[in-house]
Amino acid sequence: MNTPHALQNFVDDELMRAVLLVEQTIESAIDGLRRDMASMNPRERMVASDVQRGVMNHRPGMVKAFVASLREQVTTQIAEVLSTRGDLPSMPSALSLVDEAEVEVDVEMSRVVEAIRSVAEYELRELQTYTSALAGDMDVASDYNPFRPETMARALWDGVEALQMGRAYQLALVRAACTPFAQVLRKSYAGACARLESMGIEPAVYRTIILPAGARRSNQQSDAFFDPAHNRVGGPAGAGHGSSPGSRMPIEQVLARADELLRNLAAGIDRHERDRLRHAQQQLLVGNSQGQVDRELIDLLARLFDNMLGDRRLAPDIQNVVARLQAPALRVALRDPSVLDNYTHPLWLLMDRLAMQGETHPEPGTTERTRVLQFMHGLIDSLVQEQARDADPFRWALDRVQGYERLRLERRLKEATDECKRLQDIEYRVSGAAFAASTTTGALDIGQLETVPGELLDRLPADRQRGALDAASWLDARRPGDWVRMFMQGGRVHAQLLWTGDQGDISLFANAGATRTWAVRRRALDKLYSEKLLTQLQPRPLLRDAAEQLLKTMQSQPRH
Repeated sequence: MNTPHALQNFVDDELMRAVLLVEQTIESAIDGLRRDMASMNPRERMVASDVQRGVMNHRPGMVKAFVASLREQVTTQIAEVLSTRGDLPSMPSALSLVDEAEVEVDVEMSRVVEAIRSVAEYELRELQTYTSALAGDMDVASDYNPFRPETMARALWDGVEALQMGRAYQLALVRAACTPFAQVLRKSYAGACARLESMGIEPAVYRTIILPAGARRSNQQSDAFFDPAHNRVGGPAGAGHGSSPGSRMPIEQVLARADELLRNLAAGIDRHERDRLRHAQQQLLVGNSQGQVDRELIDLLARLFDNMLGDRRLAPDIQNVVARLQAPALRVALRDPSVLDNYTHPLWLLMDRLAMQGETHPEPGTTERTRVLQFMHGLIDSLVQEQARDADPFRWALDRVQGYERLRLERRLKEATDECKRLQDIEYRVSGAAFAASTTTGALDIGQLETVPGELLDRLPADRQRGALDAASWLDARRPGDWVRMFMQGGRVHAQLLWTGDQGDISLFANAGATRTWAVRRRALDKLYSEKLLTQLQPRPLLRDAAEQLLKTMQSQPRH
């Protein structure tokens, strides 16, 4: 897919400004090192002095490498985002072993990313609205910002790495450049927004939805069906059509019609239309309820769902899945109101598990994403048709989701069979060599291993033993299929643990789309965990979070 002309012009313009950006960063970083030298110890002063000298001698190379890295990343990202996505490719065959030395770089890059997000928070949000519009999508999406913090941090490191200095000196320069780089980028982002505004670019706000033909007809019917002002059910000829104002309809009929509309609109509905539909449904349900208790329960459940659906961490397509569970939840709650206090009820566990699918599957538009959405809506169809009122149907659905996840893992493991065999062989060779090396040099260079650069490091320093033990207990408890959120090779990713070697030294992870894998050394995982750059990804308790948020809202309201 061709890059939109306006987006390409913007990218080209910003790349021309990249030289000045990195030059300003270098100047500020060096000035900072000079100011701080008086308060440094002798070792730190020596490092700072060597860094300054290295920058002076090789500055043009650093600038060139920065711009080249930025250009390559931006080009690749735009192609990925704007390309038509089909079936996911198989696991890549190339292997690289991520060791502790590489993770040290990731630690510093993560600090750069966080500094940029902190210093330029407002400017980033504003720029994302413009870059989404340039890409032709009126839904604000960070993926459409070619110059997002992760990209800039990687370009900075690639520029620093071009300097003819040791790794310790390169890391020292990154630390010195961190804050100045964020401040320079803040001005750069603000300038980009001002230029785009002056060009008459309208910033994106919400996605422009083109509904399927059938969904559009259903949408037109929704206003006729829901008539909360008169508290009646309308629609095509049939039950309820032409009812007089104030006539009551069975709640079951209201729920069934509402779910039909939500089901038809799920593929293309925007959140405003979805929420309008839900709130109209709520008013109709209250009007057709049989008592005060039912009305209060309907209102409470609606407020809880408002909070759950307002969670921006849920992708829009997953929000629509969660929205369809309101009707089944109401059926259960009307029979047993205590379900609203039981966070371990299969209904809520199912909802949490379905919500997690949005984090463990590729972005919308992929074949795999579409497939899992069809699977989830099919489950809800079954629950709606059965008119489930107790735990058993939801327990069945939860088992189906877990079975789906097991099949997905088995498929991924089959695709990664060759990679796992190669890594197992490497692990045995490295572990055997490590024993021999421990009595000689204390470290073994395994850079000679095919496609596996890296080094075998000796024991962790004594001052890191405690953190390593904490990490060890956590890592030892992980099993294939577990998902983690980690900062790896310049960015935060959601990755699934596919395999761990017999020696426990090498683990294989894959991203959500199974398009990228990481073979990670145990000590690298220790480092990531101790730096809080590696955490387990688990289903979030949506009901509990919504209830806590609702309680805080109620407590903050003035009492009359």
